Amino acid sequence: MPNRLAIALSHWNGALMFYTCLPLPASWPVAFERTAQFAPLVGVVLALGLGLADGLLGLLHMPLLVRSALIVMGWLALTGGLHLDGVMDTADGLAVPPQRRLAVMADSHMGAFGGMAAIALLLLKVTALASLPQYRAFALMVAAGWGRWGQQWAIARYDYLRPEGKGAFHQKAIRSGRDTLPSGLGLLGLTGLLGLLGWVSWLPIGLSLIGGWGGSMILAAYFDRKLGGHTGDTYGAVVEWTEALVFCCLTIGTSV
Repeated sequence: MPNRLAIALSHWNGALMFYTCLPLPASWPVAFERTAQFAPLVGVVLALGLGLADGLLGLLHMPLLVRSALIVMGWLALTGGLHLDGVMDTADGLAVPPQRRLAVMADSHMGAFGGMAAIALLLLKVTALASLPQYRAFALMVAAGWGRWGQQWAIARYDYLRPEGKGAFHQKAIRSGRDTLPSGLGLLGLTGLLGLLGWVSWLPIGLSLIGGWGGSMILAAYFDRKLGGHTGDTYGAVVEWTEALVFCCLTIGTSV
């Protein structure tokens, strides 16, 4: 059991190193083979930290719009823009004929469509989050969790188009839909518990499932249809657009 725990901790450290810019002590053991299995948990942990920061800014009576912009910027800083880069590359790839898409996505230069996609995504996230006066920490948590579950689903369900790409090793960690069950059931259990405790009402819980679970599956299927499979870039695009979709769904009913 201690050996299994040490192995799990090393893969957790690898996930933190891969998905975030958090500094880890050099003495900590690191392994990357099961990185994708920990992606939703990494997202939830990041969201809890951002939720705490948002609460502290609220105590300072900072306006919602400014708070939301700072939180989205902090989120971007913590992840190093890893997934946003995928949004931009995917948008550039989808803007050209099918036979050129993978080549364009592999180009490190940002095109016009990539820039527009990044602006649209960040604007959508900031304005949607600013429209949520309640359950903001919950919104961050479910957006981050379901976005990364969507990445797991894309890995499990669809072919990977670049055997030599950065995301290829994820296929070894997530081999089938069954490998997405632990994180999916964990997110369902966590949100259900919050509802049972009365900390979050059932309407936002239901809306988060529509945007998170439903949205991530639709997005994963959409990119597969356009490209015939997935790449590391589309994994990032699924994460980011699912997060934005969750925020947008949670705004339903806020003006009533």
